Amino acid sequence: MGDWTPPERRFSQLGLRLLTAAILIPAGLFVVWSGGWWLAVACAIFGGIMAWEWAGMSGHPRGWLLSVATAIFCLGLPLEISWLHVFLGCFGLALAFVSNAGGLRIRSSAMLGWLYVTAMAAGLWILREGPWDGRTVALYFMSFVWASDAAAYFVGRGMGGPRLLPQESPNKTWSGATGALLFTGVCGIAAADLQQASVVLWVIVGMGLSFTAQIGDLMESGLKRRFKVKDSSNLLPGHGGVLDRVDGLGAVGVVGSLLLWSFPALSNTLGLS
Repeated sequence: MGDWTPPERRFSQLGLRLLTAAILIPAGLFVVWSGGWWLAVACAIFGGIMAWEWAGMSGHPRGWLLSVATAIFCLGLPLEISWLHVFLGCFGLALAFVSNAGGLRIRSSAMLGWLYVTAMAAGLWILREGPWDGRTVALYFMSFVWASDAAAYFVGRGMGGPRLLPQESPNKTWSGATGALLFTGVCGIAAADLQQASVVLWVIVGMGLSFTAQIGDLMESGLKRRFKVKDSSNLLPGHGGVLDRVDGLGAVGVVGSLLLWSFPALSNTLGLS
């Protein structure tokens, strides 16, 4: 159960990955730093692309409708009108249901897919604009996800070893997953020092974010296996599609927002109020 990738190919796409990251990371930092409508428009664009990719993966015949529904939902977020959010959410789910052909199972799959990609796009906006120090929270959480991804990639490709879940994602190793957890734990120590907060709690948060990101990545990999596709699209050189690139960050956005909303004291304990 050693590494299945030939040594000479383990970092064959590193240049493309770094080039894509050099473009996406500054753009992501800008919209998160700016927040508000800048971030809402970015979420609408990337959420719309993810909805289109989901439609392509799952065989939905009208992907552009899912894209429009996701984009509209994200653009409604800055208005902070609860009934409008509920209406747009129900509208998107209904549109995903009626625009697909087939039986109830196929139509339900379309609804869940739309909810999946829209929640990931909206989760980042909520994380940034919630009743806490949203800019700092979002930047920390994004940095932890990127650190986790980088550690998993370099440790996994460098050390190889047993596969994590070969049936779901044959490119993941236990060494990469462990390296990501340990590295984000170290990042947690640095964050605790910067925020003058509990080291233990920040280490737990850092490793928890890495775990969440990896679960999000594995879940998307499992969906691709189900639909028998390698990548959600080929829009991002070295990464595949937008959905392939932000699956972990999207999961962190959703889970992080829910935790901060559910436990209001958490942001204060972390020095992020």
